[in-house]
Amino acid sequence: MNSSNIDSRFLSQSLSITALPWPTDWSDIFGREAALLVEVGFGDSRFLVELAQHNPDKNILGLEISLPSLRKGERKVKRAGLTNVRFIQARAQAVLWTLCGPKCINALFINFPDPWPKPAHYRRRLINDRFLQLVATRMSTEGMIDIATDHFEYAEWISSCLERSSYFNSCLGSPYITSDDDRLRTKYEEKALAEGRTCYYFKWQRNRRRAPDDFFIPQESPMPHVVIQIPLSLAEISQRFRPNVFSTEKTSVNMIDLYQSIGRDSLVVDTYISEEPIEQRLLLAITRRETGDYLIHLHEVGFPRPTPGVHYALQCLTSWVCNLHEDANVISQSLRKRV
Repeated sequence: MNSSNIDSRFLSQSLSITALPWPTDWSDIFGREAALLVEVGFGDSRFLVELAQHNPDKNILGLEISLPSLRKGERKVKRAGLTNVRFIQARAQAVLWTLCGPKCINALFINFPDPWPKPAHYRRRLINDRFLQLVATRMSTEGMIDIATDHFEYAEWISSCLERSSYFNSCLGSPYITSDDDRLRTKYEEKALAEGRTCYYFKWQRNRRRAPDDFFIPQESPMPHVVIQIPLSLAEISQRFRPNVFSTEKTSVNMIDLYQSIGRDSLVVDTYISEEPIEQRLLLAITRRETGDYLIHLHEVGFPRPTPGVHYALQCLTSWVCNLHEDANVISQSLRKRV
């Protein structure tokens, strides 16, 4: 593909999970057809940069939550003159689930993930049975999953997960090895080795066994809105607001705070929405129209994705406002019937 045909939004090395198509055609993003290698949590990006330098014929995707790490990675990639790297600030599960179609990943690298050592925190560990099933649905046959950790209990946990999975086979003759002089090393890894800590290395290959793909891409709906009538002013609505959390089995909506919009006859509600597999922080708006009624809608800040969770959030806000007065009523709405 000619790079001049690439959507201008994707020319930056850092991409937004909410701006990209679900799923994403990675040949569009990189401007060429090539194998896709993904590193989860690239930290100081040393491993990622060397991976890209050693594999100029591959497309390299780095996933990271830390904004300072993303900025550092961008600087390093630019200094190295690399054009085969892209970054996304998002959790691995969300990227694999929403952006990656079946069999699109050729290799996945997970270097020294947080072991969450306390028993109460095990559920926060990245690597578990469900995650490996997700990886199996997104990885090509004979694709590689490469993991390293310096935490023995987490190594045993990873071993158990991989051995329970029927979608991967070890390339080592054992679940892991404790020495791998041929691999690219991370800065953290060199520090661990210098301090005498043992590192555990996993190299497993995707086999041909079919993995059930129940990781359905979230379906988008039209931008939601509700028009209501209520005999209250914006000031009266604002005075009655309190932070609140609404939830269903699959979705959590946390309305954190409310602000008066300066120069516009509206209120905005700072809202955090968590729904499998993505999270969005956005603004919901209550705007008084010239007709005297109110429009409850999404603020354009942050380019929110109109997922089922977003529709649920607007539904919750509408219910809260309508419950403020017995004469409130909904005139029209475009909300999904089920969220």
